[in-house]
Parts: sequence; C-alpha cells; structure tokens
Amino acid sequence: MRTTDTLIIGGGQAGLAVSRCLTEFGHDHLVLERGRVAERWRSERWDSLRLLTPNWMTRLPGFAYDGPDPDGYMTAGEATRFFDRYADSFSAPVREGTTVRRLSADDDGFAVATDDGVFTSRNVVIATGWCDRPAIPAMANRLDGGIHQVSPSDYRRPSDLPPGNVLVVGASATGVQLADELRRDGREVTIAVGSHSRMPRTYRGMDVFWWLDQIGSFDRTIDDVPDTVSARFEPALQLVGRPDRQTLDLTTLQRAGVRLSGRLLGLDGRRARFDRNLWSVLASADRAMLRTLDRIDVAIERWGLADEVMPPDRPNAVAPASVRDDLDLGAAGITSVVWATGFRRAYDWLDLPILDGRGEIMQRRGLTRLPGAYVLGQRFQHFRNSSFIDGVGRDASYVATHIVASSVRGNPRADSGLFAKA
Repeated sequence: MRTTDTLIIGGGQAGLAVSRCLTEFGHDHLVLERGRVAERWRSERWDSLRLLTPNWMTRLPGFAYDGPDPDGYMTAGEATRFFDRYADSFSAPVREGTTVRRLSADDDGFAVATDDGVFTSRNVVIATGWCDRPAIPAMANRLDGGIHQVSPSDYRRPSDLPPGNVLVVGASATGVQLADELRRDGREVTIAVGSHSRMPRTYRGMDVFWWLDQIGSFDRTIDDVPDTVSARFEPALQLVGRPDRQTLDLTTLQRAGVRLSGRLLGLDGRRARFDRNLWSVLASADRAMLRTLDRIDVAIERWGLADEVMPPDRPNAVAPASVRDDLDLGAAGITSVVWATGFRRAYDWLDLPILDGRGEIMQRRGLTRLPGAYVLGQRFQHFRNSSFIDGVGRDASYVATHIVASSVRGNPRADSGLFAKA
C-alpha cells in the first residue's frame, strides 16, 4: 500500500493542470493514468481531427502554445505532444499504465484500488474528464446486424467503414466534421439533425473564439445561468478547426450533397424514423447564433472598432432541400451508422456518496459534498470554458489552493459548508 497526500485520477488536461498547481505549492501528490499522458487524445480520436480552438487558446497553468501558427488549429498528434511537453516542464508525478478499479473512503481519507495495488491519500481529485464514454442510444440495439455501427471514439478514417453510404446521427461539432469527411470520400451521407449550437468559424474577419473571449462569454459562471442542467448539457458549437478557417455547417454540408433529416426517433431493422421538426430546430439554432453575433456587433460599436474590422457577414439561414420522416436504410445503400451523439460519464468505479440522480458528480467549484474529494474538468464546472484546455486552469488553481489550505490546517475534511449543489 502506497500513501500520498493527494491522488489525482486522470492524466489529461485537468489532471495535469491541478498537478502543476500543486507542484507550485510544493504539495505531495501523485497522478494515476490508465494509459499514457493525454491517452484519449492518442487512442480515441480520428486521424483528421483538429482542435476547435485556435492555438493561442491552448493555455494551461504555467504553459502555453509557443509555435509559429497561433491562429491555426492543432491536430490530435500535435495536442499529445503539447501535453507531453507540459508534463515534462514540471516533472509531473504521473504513474502511467495504472487503471483505477475502485475509489472509496476510509478512516484517514481515501483508498484507490488499481490494477497495480492500493494507493491511499488524504485527498483525491477526480480528473477523468467530461467526455468519458460514447452516449449511444438504446435504439442502436434495434438496428439490423448487417449495418456497421461506430462511435467517434472508435472511428479513425473513412476506409475503416465498409463500402456504401452512411447515416451520421448528431449535428454538433463531431457530427458535421465526420459527415463532411465521409462526403469528401465519395459516399452519400445523411445527417440526422437534433438540437445544436450554430456559429461561424470567423466573424467580421476574426476567429469567433476571439470575439467570444473578448465579450466575456467564457467568463460567465454557472451562477449566471437560470438552468444549470441545460447549460451543462447544451450541444457543442458546430465548428471545425480547418487550416483554411472556412465555416463548416449544415448549409455547406447540404451544398456538398449531404442530405439533412430531423432528429432520429427510432430504428427497426433497416427502417429509420426521423422527427419532422427540422425547420424549427434550425430556426432555434439560428436565433441563438444571431443573438451572439448581435452582442459582438454591440461590443464593436462600444469599443470604436467598426472601422478596424470587416463589416457584418451574417451566415444565411439553413434551408433543407426536403424533410422526410422515414428512410429504408437498405434501399438508400446505407451500410454504416456513425453515432455522433455525444458522451456520458460512467462512474462505476466510484464508491463515494457524491453522485446525483442522473449519475453526475455533485460539486461546487470542484468541491464535492464529501470533504477531501474534488473534481475537475466538468462541463461548465464553474466557468463557461471549464472543460476547455484554456479554461481548466482557473478551476485547477481554485481546487489546489483549497487542498493546500485544508492540509495546512491539518484537516482535509474541513470546510464542508463551502459545498452548495449547483
């Protein structure tokens, strides 16, 4: 049995960020990682993937992108090398190849059972990330066994799929990127469109993330929103990080020959049923996008930048060529379904009383209701960009400061009153 003051479970951006902060404090800790540093970036990403955020936003505590292309978008391989360099920059105490089997509380703190023995600590930080396992709906079980199914975590390149056409389910960032790639591969592609967040890649000559950063969108906290559950589960922005900085959305997909359908409602063998409310879903996404662009325009006028940037260039509304509610997948030549339906968290290894009725960790700024147990990297954990590479640092600093302060007082289970369900 090995003991340390603080165990961090997960060696991705969140785990490394809090490790860096604890290192600055000189605080004893150990990071447990099931694979290698940033393992999901290595083994659960498709070949052509690039970050949605520009390189200048690739910032972690004490470290930032310093390459020649600040306005570009890292490939998955470049991201893993960035994380490797980050870990090396402060000699992060990462124990790779150590899978956590169970996390439980004991009299002195916590016990973490792994495939390499048991570790104990006074504090534990759960930094396994927001995107854990693909959220494939139960209807997938009703799909004909002759049709290939794949999640984005297992997809690598178009040649991995059998010959034939493809149904992509989901139209957030992942769905539109994979639909575009598969269409470019020469396949007929249908994309089932549910709720999504539309946004142009650039607006008035600048990357939209630059504008969102400038107008304070990423500084918005969970206390500022009326519905915390909806905020944490809102769809990812419908963006792609391409070298040409071109916008990829449903309009450009349809122009390239991708067929649009409504949200997938059900499957029965080779028969698919779709919602006919596609027009209202598209209109809702457009209204939300235009409200954000209005905020940017107001800020430009307030800052006196109107003559320094390009004129407004609002994207056109999406106009579906047709809307259907039923499709015979076999007759359409569809041999594969790609489930771009998001991710869920799975805490079957977590034996602590900190989960809510939905199976999510209850926390307030990373503090759970069980003192000494912390979490990092959650969607909208506190700030709008808490789950971003660029945003996790603020939460990591807050958690690390609390850990060290509690340890100095000699009671890591102090301050339980700081927790408030959010």
